[in-house]
Amino acid sequence: MSRRYIVEFDLKNLPMIQTDFLVIGSGSAGMRAAIEICQHGDVLLVTKGPLRESNSRYAQGGIAVAMGQDDTVDYHVEDTLKAGNGLCDKVAVEIMVEEGIDRVSELIEWGAKFDGDGNNNLGFTIEAAHQRHRVVHRGDETGRETTKVLANHLQRKRGIQYIEYCFVIDLVIEDEVCFGTIAIVNNKLHWICAGATVIASGGLGQIFACTSNPPIATGDGCAIAWRAGCEMIDMEFVQFHPTTLFMEGTPHFLISETVRGEGGILLNSCGDIFMEKYHHMKELAPRDVVSRAISNEMQLTDSPCVYLDATHLTEEYIRKRFPTIYQTCMYYGLNISSSSIPVCSAAHFMMGGIRTNIETETNIQGLFACGEAACTGVHGANRLASNSLLECLVFGARAGTSAAAYLNQFDGRPMPKNSVKNKTDSKLDIDFDVKSAQQLVRKSMWKYAGIVRHADDLQHVRKILDGIEIDQAYSPNDIEAFELQNMIDVAKLITQASIQRTESRGAHYRRDFPQANDATWKKHISLQHKDS
Repeated sequence: MSRRYIVEFDLKNLPMIQTDFLVIGSGSAGMRAAIEICQHGDVLLVTKGPLRESNSRYAQGGIAVAMGQDDTVDYHVEDTLKAGNGLCDKVAVEIMVEEGIDRVSELIEWGAKFDGDGNNNLGFTIEAAHQRHRVVHRGDETGRETTKVLANHLQRKRGIQYIEYCFVIDLVIEDEVCFGTIAIVNNKLHWICAGATVIASGGLGQIFACTSNPPIATGDGCAIAWRAGCEMIDMEFVQFHPTTLFMEGTPHFLISETVRGEGGILLNSCGDIFMEKYHHMKELAPRDVVSRAISNEMQLTDSPCVYLDATHLTEEYIRKRFPTIYQTCMYYGLNISSSSIPVCSAAHFMMGGIRTNIETETNIQGLFACGEAACTGVHGANRLASNSLLECLVFGARAGTSAAAYLNQFDGRPMPKNSVKNKTDSKLDIDFDVKSAQQLVRKSMWKYAGIVRHADDLQHVRKILDGIEIDQAYSPNDIEAFELQNMIDVAKLITQASIQRTESRGAHYRRDFPQANDATWKKHISLQHKDS
């Protein structure tokens, strides 16, 4: 089966960087994989931006882990399965919850300073759909603390090299085996030849106009895996976080679910409490329920936002418990200890992605995936709050172990038998406006494939995406164009899966099919690119 590449290349003519193991991405999953794998050979970690920039860094709430005295592994598994609406892989969930205890303990040993009572007792908070206080945290910047500890640990390892500002364009595939990537290093195309490759490139929130994700989250890992022939699964299940800051001239800054966990109340623009109308758990209902409730209240009141009121908490407590949220809102002129926070929902997390087994293996030999770019089966149709960092730590470590076991089967690095060549028919169009096309993708996906979906809207956005033709020959200076192609690819996958799933389940809500249909749809949708 031939592959679709988006650049012209001949491996014989490219400068080559050779390594035993290649890790793509420097979030918590990628760094944890590199740390695990470095005892088995040389590791090269490449990242699109700075080493410490990733989706993981912006995680506020914490890490869900069954370490509390009144908590158990069974309770955590139960909550995760319930949130996943029948589509979680129970074995994968059990692995994440059980091994997560060791991964978090290890993180603490490496220097993570989570909140507690000062006597080595962790402080646990509660978030939506949890039946126990089980979320460990460092104020509202748990992701920053986690990635800082991992980065420091990684940089002390002698066997790990890393390249910042490296853009991976496509995977090099021959005979269903991955031999690394084609990437831009120092503004030139390179072949990074690797015995085993791990994709840990994070999310894709930037394909939506409203997102909590940083600018780097354009779905690159999912797109390159799709083009290489990986199975993609559950792509319709995009989680929208209920509460991001809504103020003119500000980004959609995340307002952590733990604000509601600490008693924050949602009000519509008329000042009315409304969550009790939608779910018995009120503000702590599952994220998909809260997001749709907020969307509905905005329509009913003809308002662009609702409000989150945390003024029952003292300013001193807020400054200590939510320092980043407090400082950010103050920067924009809002004191959240005395005023309600204007909020709206935004694209936040992809439950689906590159299909893997519990060992993080994909359907392509030598290629592994972990973190948000992967779908290990732990999230199902709706991720339980604060399970994401836990998944990254557990399956990041597993990816390292699996990649090492794979390469150990060979006496040396496997190499392609023949030179992989690619030729495209694209021609340079200097008038093509990449930024405008990116905005079209974002606005269209948000409007027609967002929190509430309908067949007519989904068909409309598919036509819009099909109509965007990137008619140009790429060069190493075209990173925004590469990102656009990746955005289009993953947007089409989300749209296609959303059209196919004619029911509502978890984060996927169809107003033309508002009920779940277990008889037909208690199953996964798998998509695979096949060029002829």
